[in-house]
Amino acid sequence: MNSLALVLALFAPAHPALKPSIQYTLRVDSTDLSGWSVEIRLRTTSDTVRLAMAAHPEYDDRYWRYVRDVAVDRGTVTRVDSAVWQVVAPRGAVTVHYRIALPPAEPGLRAAWRPFLTPTGGLIGGPHAFMYVLGAKDSSVMVTLRLPSSWGIATGLRDALPRGGQGTRRGSEREWWYAATDAATLVDSPILVGRLRAWRFVEGGVTHRVVYWPLPNATPFDTIAFVSGIQRLVHQTFAVFGRAPYREYTFQFEDGAYGGGLEHRNSVTLGTQSADLARDPNAVIPETAHEFFHTWNLMAIRPVEYHDLDYRTQPPVSSLWFSEGLTMFYADLLLRRAGIPLRDSTRIAHLERLIGSYLANPAYARFSAESISRVAYNVQPGELGDYSASTHLQGELIGTVLDIVIRNSTSGQRSMDDVMRRLFDQGVRIDGRVIEQAVESVCGCDVAPFFEAHVRKGAVIDFDRYLGLMGLTTRVTRGPAMYNGEPERDLRIYGYEPLSPDSGLRLVISNPSSIWGRAGLHSRDRLVALNGGAVATWPQLRAKLQALRLGDTVRVQVQRPSGRFEATVIVAGFERPTVRIERLPNATVAQRRLAEAAIF
Repeated sequence: MNSLALVLALFAPAHPALKPSIQYTLRVDSTDLSGWSVEIRLRTTSDTVRLAMAAHPEYDDRYWRYVRDVAVDRGTVTRVDSAVWQVVAPRGAVTVHYRIALPPAEPGLRAAWRPFLTPTGGLIGGPHAFMYVLGAKDSSVMVTLRLPSSWGIATGLRDALPRGGQGTRRGSEREWWYAATDAATLVDSPILVGRLRAWRFVEGGVTHRVVYWPLPNATPFDTIAFVSGIQRLVHQTFAVFGRAPYREYTFQFEDGAYGGGLEHRNSVTLGTQSADLARDPNAVIPETAHEFFHTWNLMAIRPVEYHDLDYRTQPPVSSLWFSEGLTMFYADLLLRRAGIPLRDSTRIAHLERLIGSYLANPAYARFSAESISRVAYNVQPGELGDYSASTHLQGELIGTVLDIVIRNSTSGQRSMDDVMRRLFDQGVRIDGRVIEQAVESVCGCDVAPFFEAHVRKGAVIDFDRYLGLMGLTTRVTRGPAMYNGEPERDLRIYGYEPLSPDSGLRLVISNPSSIWGRAGLHSRDRLVALNGGAVATWPQLRAKLQALRLGDTVRVQVQRPSGRFEATVIVAGFERPTVRIERLPNATVAQRRLAEAAIF
């Protein structure tokens, strides 16, 4: 059967009792890179169909704002919600058309998960491109891509046809065919297109692709070392879990995007700078490790609150301290197991830095891990009042302590690795209770008091208590915060622009003991003027803050529901704790062995 015949067979008229068959066609016109067009062909058993743009559970870019020209052949389209369109047309074959008009590029480096187009390629697909059919989430779909003929493709979607990865040349375009088992898979599979470089390796019997989209002026770098570092990471991750939750995996690297990323079920988008890779082929390996580990710890080991697919905003998630924090824990640990040099020369140095940051922030003594998790995503800044906290940092340290407890309780026979494997093998949705039970089942110990104190309630972790199990202790000193050998200015304040129109620039005080908090400013104050001049955006405020020098006087005028308020702030430095971890003089041989096993 040839390719065209197979396509027609796949989408032949369905029996009325069957679920709708759905085919997408996405076309990028090389003469108009302002967006792309999408066509949806489906077969329905009703004269009314609703289409929706999905919301990502963490980074909802609200791309329904950029949907244009929605139309249906032989019917009508009505927008019934910000992200939902209703199509009324005769039942049977229905074809819907729309266009995604890319928003103007923001200043600075682009986020790696946000779509873009250039003459040499871009990022398309995912929740930024495809509407899904409400009520038909479980229907399999096919995707046809019509792209400039010189472009290649990298995606987690599977080839729909034999040798589909080669595409078919049609004039100045090339046509490609991909398939997804359901709508969730479709919108969770971004598509990197363009003049790509690609490498492959096999780990655990599974093919992994490393794909790199270079800028036209990209700096050459050692690609063998670059791919080797990723393969060593994958090897160590398999050593923890034993198997993969995917059939194949694609790393999608974009030159010119900042070094962040976004995880998916069998792929990841990551930003990089070729000049950074030229200096160090492992420059982005920490972020790569974090996002790759999320394939297990977030995508497979999923929070109980996570929606599989929805156009509505994801509700708060209480266990992100585990999903994010333990992923941070393993991003560092696995790279050390792989022998890849990191920013902190040793695990001891890494833990010293983390504990110092933890002790410097009073939020961790006030807010539980679950409460900080609930405001990590999809909320306006300032949910914690005049405090800011990182669920990543808090969770990584909680994971570190639990790992020590497990190793101590089992005489070094088990570790957090066993907890992660257990949760993965069980395939259960997680919350704090499920995690607590998994830890107790592995260590055979009672961790309920720890979870009550630090996960469900806010209390400072007594690090000496747990480090002492391995014959270690901390020495904490406080002194002026320094940066490049000079006293650091207290800039523990930032701004954000609310989604609602005409809301102005709002402030966020990240520590009430900062010079800004002590001056009477509060999070969510609307900034009116700084030293008499209006400031409309966060980049403008950031530039003004960065220009301040020690001893400068700043007049900050804000608007509150109660009226206007003006604060006078004298720019000063602040103190920061420094932590050193030392061995106790009476540490036993068993304790030393525990410390060595934990790579401390």
